[in-house]
Amino acid sequence: MSTDNENPADAKPAVSKPWFVYLVRAANGSLYCGISDDPVRRFAKHQSGKGARFFLSSPAMALVYTEACRDKSEALRQERLIKKLKKSAKECLVASATADLST
Repeated sequence: MSTDNENPADAKPAVSKPWFVYLVRAANGSLYCGISDDPVRRFAKHQSGKGARFFLSSPAMALVYTEACRDKSEALRQERLIKKLKKSAKECLVASATADLST
């Protein structure tokens, strides 16, 4: 028998924290796409050389695009879609994020 006075119906639903799809520009101009629940922290990891092997040949220079998603599974879906894009389309995403910052 439970001695807990808390009514399960009163419990607040768990709110999942947002996840993000992000693009990082490497020193050679290439773009790396990834997901994280904290893209700024993840970018710092990439810069320190501990984030992804991708950056061993060309260091991470700038976090150039982030897109908030509802949850991790949505972020994974968006990442797959972005990774399929041509570089020119990825550059359009970067340009749209830069334009949003200047307005």
